[in-house]
Amino acid sequence: MRIAFIGLGAMGVPMAVNLVKAGHEVRGFDVRPTAVEPLMAAGGRGAASAAEAAREAELLWLMVVSGEQAEAVLFDLGAAAALPPGAIVVAACTQPPALAARTAGRLAQMGLTMLDAPVSGGVAGAQAAGLTVMVSGPEGTINRARPVFEAVGKRIFDVGREAGMGSTAKMINQLLCGVHIAAAAEAMHVAERAGVDKKTMHEIISVSAGNSWMWGDRGPRMMQEDPPVTSAVDIFVKDLGIVLDQGKQMRQGLPLAAAAMQMFLAASGLGHGAADDSQVIRAYRALNGAQVGGPKK
Repeated sequence: MRIAFIGLGAMGVPMAVNLVKAGHEVRGFDVRPTAVEPLMAAGGRGAASAAEAAREAELLWLMVVSGEQAEAVLFDLGAAAALPPGAIVVAACTQPPALAARTAGRLAQMGLTMLDAPVSGGVAGAQAAGLTVMVSGPEGTINRARPVFEAVGKRIFDVGREAGMGSTAKMINQLLCGVHIAAAAEAMHVAERAGVDKKTMHEIISVSAGNSWMWGDRGPRMMQEDPPVTSAVDIFVKDLGIVLDQGKQMRQGLPLAAAAMQMFLAASGLGHGAADDSQVIRAYRALNGAQVGGPKK
């Protein structure tokens, strides 16, 4: 399949490369010109603009940060207008369900079909072609796109016919991710303030009932001074904001999500918004009078 891939970041690059490995013809674009180099080295092609990447593509994959960015690529930068009639747009960003539905409606008026298909699994999942894909849209379109999903994901879940249902599933996942990271940071901060060796504490929890995927993945990075960024603090400010806005619309109280949001907001306000999301622990250190630039010595 001829694929236009927009958004060659930490997850986008390995996903696009895996699509090439699966035999698809991939043309990529990113606002950072050098981002296309790994794709080209793997046998893909680069494009000078989003519209150029989309021209003659059967499927356009949007691996951007937000629904607003997706709309900008599609409608402001001309990617949607450049697609041939009948093409598929895969919106893999984390966005409010209502925004996904709005974008799908605008594309339908142009003769294009959108699949609302956010993913989970992080950089490691993207590299291993092991992502979880949560897709909603017309069943026939999902079936057409399934070989593409299978090239990047290990688990593909059909969550309904309506655009927005995929985003709803991702929103619920992000609620848990944000709460779990904040809880892990709180526990790690207690350990470091109490004088327990953090590596030993991490090993204990990893084989005990309190373990979580986020404790295992983010815990070691909480012990680092300046870990590499795989997902930033501000990503969870955005994602938990989506969760809480949706809760407000549904008139549902979400106290744990709200508490986690406050810690991510505090970390961002302290100047750590671009840091790895594990560094929400710095907000706990600031709250309790410890240093905030890195782990307590």
